Amino acid sequence: MSEKIKIKDITPVKIHKPAESANYSSRNRIYVRAVEGMLENIRRFFGLIFLGVFAVIPWLQYNGSQAVLLDIGEQRFTIFAMTLWPQDLTILAYILIVSAFALFFITTFAGRVWCGFMCPQTTWTFIYIWFEEKIEGSRNKRMKLDQRKMDLDKFVRKTLKHFSWLGVALLTSMTFVGYFTPIDALFIDSLTFNVSFWAGFFIIFFTVCTYGNAGYMREIMCTHICPYARFQSAMFDKDTYTVAYDPCRGEQRGPRSRKLSPEQLMETNLGDCIDCNLCVQVCPTGIDIRNGLQYECINCGACVDACNDVMDKMGYEKGLISFTSEHQLSGGTTKVFRPKLIGYAVVLFIMTSLLALDIYTRVPLEIDIIKDRNSLYRETNQGLIENVYTLKLLNKAQQDRTFKVSISGIEGAQYIGVSEVIVRGGEVFTLPISVVTDPYSLTEEVTEFDFHVETQDQDGEIIKIQETSRFIFTDV
Repeated sequence: MSEKIKIKDITPVKIHKPAESANYSSRNRIYVRAVEGMLENIRRFFGLIFLGVFAVIPWLQYNGSQAVLLDIGEQRFTIFAMTLWPQDLTILAYILIVSAFALFFITTFAGRVWCGFMCPQTTWTFIYIWFEEKIEGSRNKRMKLDQRKMDLDKFVRKTLKHFSWLGVALLTSMTFVGYFTPIDALFIDSLTFNVSFWAGFFIIFFTVCTYGNAGYMREIMCTHICPYARFQSAMFDKDTYTVAYDPCRGEQRGPRSRKLSPEQLMETNLGDCIDCNLCVQVCPTGIDIRNGLQYECINCGACVDACNDVMDKMGYEKGLISFTSEHQLSGGTTKVFRPKLIGYAVVLFIMTSLLALDIYTRVPLEIDIIKDRNSLYRETNQGLIENVYTLKLLNKAQQDRTFKVSISGIEGAQYIGVSEVIVRGGEVFTLPISVVTDPYSLTEEVTEFDFHVETQDQDGEIIKIQETSRFIFTDV
């Protein structure tokens, strides 16, 4: 029994995990530095235009009513002289398709300029940053303020900033909800705390969303939530204009004195980039554009303005960071007219034409025929056969119209009911009627016939529509 039993050592081995990668580290707050320049002025211009349009549209009046009102409860979208109903779903589909291909076309040509210059997330983020700068100071002052312990000055500044943010968020939310409910009554009811439950709920909901997105989430919306950043590369090619750094001209980086002559600069073997890091400090998503094209870049051009300002002070040529293409960076020329861009343009033109045609040929009235389901037919005292119907007359126009109703298709049939009605603009009129005929004139159990509805538009032109229905009599 002196033989040893073999045992297997199964002592767990401790695995030392490497330090957390910077790519997966917890988010650090980005302190965006203020910048001035041509692209910044263009971005502010488009931002003001967008804000102005967004704020003014729900207050516009047309024919005594709100010009743009997307009434979901009534299933009616009013856009100036046009009222869209669920039956007009094709128009909405065309609008979405046109918007999508317009975005594809612009992205193929100039990258993510929508994100940098017109996107609401970017616009509201820069508005919030503007309040930060005015209340808490420049980038360095904001960083020092956050590092300080809470005192009266810090408390006052932080409180004032958050109240400003909440004020902007509340105005934004009320304006947005005003697209879906009459905005003048909404503001009055909100001030008197008499707003309806759902209107109040959505005002609070969108206030919280705006405050959180523009105040705290900011670049997270662009880098992790918005799907556009993920599929934009499918539309890019080597001729797409994007914000890019020229490494051939900029490398190697390094600080230097402004007084260096061109000959002395050549001896140092340095490029034009002085490694000031301003391009990173002004970036709202916190990336370094010198690392190449990145999906986080929103093409706002802030780094272009910052770099051009530095190049100007150093006496160097501007354009170290610029809107350029991959072909141009490699020494070639950018091909503007290329098959991909032309294809998007052709499809965009076709879809826009179909949208315009659909709106132009849209008939401003519609009829829906509902046959009485309680009885298929009945016999009158005169021995005639009667079928009962309910007509739903929809006036898609915003003006009151007179509708005339008649029938055809059954020999000797009589229309019993009101044949001429006035339907208010944008409303549905319910008209109960019946059709009677001699049973000896019927040769089939189900006989198709037509309802005709006609009216006049503002120019006096006759508009007619026809809808087929069925007359039932089973004792043929």
